[in-house]
Amino acid sequence: MASRTRSSHQTKTDILIGVMSVGLYILLGVTFFLCLSINNVFLRIINRTLATTLLTFTAMTIAMHAVYGGFDVGRKKNKPVISALIGSTVITDLVTYLQLQIMNVNESNNQRLILFGPDLLCLLLCILLQILIIVLFVRIGNQIYFNFTPPRSCLVILGSPSQEADMRQKIGRYYLQWRVDDVVLYNVPDLDRRIKNADVIFLGNVPEGAKFALLKICYNDRKDVMSKAQLEDIMLCNARPAIVDDAAFLAMEYNKITVFQRFVKRFGDIVLSVLALVLLSPLLLIISILIRAEDGGPAIFTQPRVTANGRTFIIRKFRTMAPNSSQNDIQVSVAENDPRITKIGSFLRRYRLDELPQFYNILVGDMSVVGPRPEMMANVARYKTKLPAFVYREKMKAGLTGYAQIEGRYNTSAEDKLMLDMMYIESFSIWLDVKLILRTFTVLLKPDSTQGFQRSPGETARQAALKKGATRGFQKFSTQSQTVIREDPVVRGYHNVNTPPETGEKAARQQVNPVRGYKYTPPQDMITRSVKTQGVEKLSDINR
Repeated sequence: MASRTRSSHQTKTDILIGVMSVGLYILLGVTFFLCLSINNVFLRIINRTLATTLLTFTAMTIAMHAVYGGFDVGRKKNKPVISALIGSTVITDLVTYLQLQIMNVNESNNQRLILFGPDLLCLLLCILLQILIIVLFVRIGNQIYFNFTPPRSCLVILGSPSQEADMRQKIGRYYLQWRVDDVVLYNVPDLDRRIKNADVIFLGNVPEGAKFALLKICYNDRKDVMSKAQLEDIMLCNARPAIVDDAAFLAMEYNKITVFQRFVKRFGDIVLSVLALVLLSPLLLIISILIRAEDGGPAIFTQPRVTANGRTFIIRKFRTMAPNSSQNDIQVSVAENDPRITKIGSFLRRYRLDELPQFYNILVGDMSVVGPRPEMMANVARYKTKLPAFVYREKMKAGLTGYAQIEGRYNTSAEDKLMLDMMYIESFSIWLDVKLILRTFTVLLKPDSTQGFQRSPGETARQAALKKGATRGFQKFSTQSQTVIREDPVVRGYHNVNTPPETGEKAARQQVNPVRGYKYTPPQDMITRSVKTQGVEKLSDINR
């Protein structure tokens, strides 16, 4: 009964949001034509120019919807939806404005093309009004949606307890959509019952066989599933359906980029890099002068990076750190509140302006406009040691933008960076490149996109571990009056709370069962309770 009531509320809410979405697009179009008709009176009557302009605006709206997404309230937060709608609307306005000005070149109007005339002020007024409308609709839409649709109950299924903190942190960012009511390991006895009681199932990194079994259970129970992507999942998702005789196969092609696609991609890189270097040359000069004026150091810094096939190249960026800092010699990732970053550097990093000199790398062929993020040599070596599949990123040239640069953050984990880059590589198309290029500007509206790592610059892993209280591969923390040991990814296994650390580590190195007979106690800031069933400790959230 409760499920039917919820479904009814969901249907009504979806209908209301759908009506708001249609109303928003109509209002944006009406605003454009009303503002542009101030100087173009022929837009007030039915004629060929009005029909052509309306067709252009409609076609561009549909195309930009495919690039940026639409009125995605209830699925995304306010800022991503607002930035996407503003981006799509501004591009639609600009293209339609250009078409209108071209049609105005005739005997009865203008003798030549005028782009910066009185109509431009009308366009700017139109964009300002459209931004206000978008912000208003998105905020009201999300308010309505979440008032009628409470957070959905989530069951999080993990492969090991060490995944809990990361999964909670990611899901917790969307607390209006999802509510974590239960967190369990994949091998608990009563998992079927728990799945039936949840609305959404989140799957962490669980063994492949268990994942397929869980997906089948969820499918039979008609449950929505959010499964954390693994490399094999990405390969299968982008495989091409193929029929051999009368049997269905999935064809995974290693070299998906054709010769024609390589030519078009390289041609686009040359055109875009030349245009960027020419049109942005005044801005590049101003930034160079400001950097030099602040501390007298060089404006550009160079550093070896890795691109396709493991080839190294020298990347060029605007210097954002103090001269003679480790940015120029020892390769150390930026940390939060990094004292090495200059005042000008902080501004450049916030708006990604320090990346502009990379258009030179694109022009000479070291990089592409779209591709995997060019990582520092030290990071690449470390990531490949911990994550051998990281080498698959080298199937394509490093890029200025891409999934990892748009959707990720500077401090995104190596595994998540790999998954984002592989999503691009395995689903590559010229149209995807176009979409990612157009979506790049939305990064400027993400204040956490340049968030640094927690560890201070130049600090070794051992120093960081000692600072946090880590001992012999295990991280120590306190809950109430008891000190327990939590798993550290470096050492697989769990420490028995009834034995000293040395014994626990030794047992872990001997591949002791990582669950049965061992107790996992979550960090103090995660309020959980333990439910003992057949010697296995399960975690269930009670702070909801």
